[in-house]
Amino acid sequence: MSMGEIKRKDNSIVFINEKGNNYIPIKDIREIYFLNEVSLNSKFLDFAARTGIVMHFFNYYGQYSGTYYPKKQLISGKLTIKQCEAFKDNREIIAKAIVLGIADNIHETLYHYYKHGFKEIKPILDWYKKDVPLLLNKQLNIKQILYIEGLIWEKFYSTFDFILNKDYIFERRTKRPPENPLNALISFGNSLLYTKTITQIYNTHLDQSISFLHEPRESRFSLSLDLCEVFKPILVFKTIFDVVNNRKIQVSKHFDKSLNYCMLNESGRKIFISEFEDRINSTFQHKKLKRRTSYYNAIKLDGYKLIKFLLEDKEFKPFYLKELV
Repeated sequence: MSMGEIKRKDNSIVFINEKGNNYIPIKDIREIYFLNEVSLNSKFLDFAARTGIVMHFFNYYGQYSGTYYPKKQLISGKLTIKQCEAFKDNREIIAKAIVLGIADNIHETLYHYYKHGFKEIKPILDWYKKDVPLLLNKQLNIKQILYIEGLIWEKFYSTFDFILNKDYIFERRTKRPPENPLNALISFGNSLLYTKTITQIYNTHLDQSISFLHEPRESRFSLSLDLCEVFKPILVFKTIFDVVNNRKIQVSKHFDKSLNYCMLNESGRKIFISEFEDRINSTFQHKKLKRRTSYYNAIKLDGYKLIKFLLEDKEFKPFYLKELV
C-alpha cells in the first residue's frame, strides 16, 4: 500500500490517500500487506480480527517486520502434543523429506532451461537427481541434513551465471541487508512466500512454533519456514527468472541502492508482487483431489499432509512439481 489511511466502512474496508477513497468488499480479502506507512485504528483491527483477515507488515527497506492475525480458532491440544513428540522422535524424517523436496523442485525448475539450450547445467541436474537422494539416504543428524540443504542451494545459485540476464550479478547470498539487486529480489520474494505460508498454517490446527528442519526459536514462525522451502524454486525463483530475463524489473529503474544495501523501489515492488500473485494463484490439476487447485492452496495441503503424518503415521511427502507433469 502507498501512504494513507485504512478504515472500516460498514462491511467494507476503505483505503484513503491523495488519490481518493478505494473501497474493498470484505468478502474478497484474506490478507493485507502493509508495504509503506499506513495509519489504522483499533476499530479497524477489531473488524479485521472478527472477519479473519491476516495482516503482514514490511518496513521501509522492504523487510518483513511482523504479522497480526486474529485469535486462533483452530486449536488442537492432541495435535500439538503429537508435533512435540515428532520433534523429539521423528525430526530427521520430516527434515529429510523437506530437503529432498527442495532438491527435486529445483531440478524440475532448472530442467526447463536445460531443455532450452543451457547444456552447461547438466552436471548440476545430475547431482540433484542422483547424488542428493544418496546423501539423504543415510543416518543423519539435523546438522548434517542442514549442511546438505546448504549444498543444494549453493549448487542452484551457481547456475545463475548461465541462465540469468547479465545485468544481474550474483556472487553470494546476502540477506540483512541484501547487497545487490538479485539478492534484493530473493529476500523480498522469500518474505512474500513466508507470509503466505504463515496465513495458510494459521488456517490449520498446526502450531507455528514447532518446526523440524529449522530450529524452533522465539520470535519467528519456524514451521512456516519449513513448509515454504519446497515452494521457493517454483514460486519465488520462477518469478525472479521471469522478471529478470524478460526485463520487467531492471537494475537501472527499479532499485534503490546505498553503500551497503540494495532494495526494490516502490515501482519494482509493485511489479514483483503482481507477478508473484499471478503465479501463486495460478491453478493446476491435482491428481489426488481430481480437480484444479492453486499453488497457494497447495501450501495448506502440505500442512494437512504433515497432520496426517503426525496423527496417522502416513508418509510425509511435500509438494513435488514433477507430479503435475
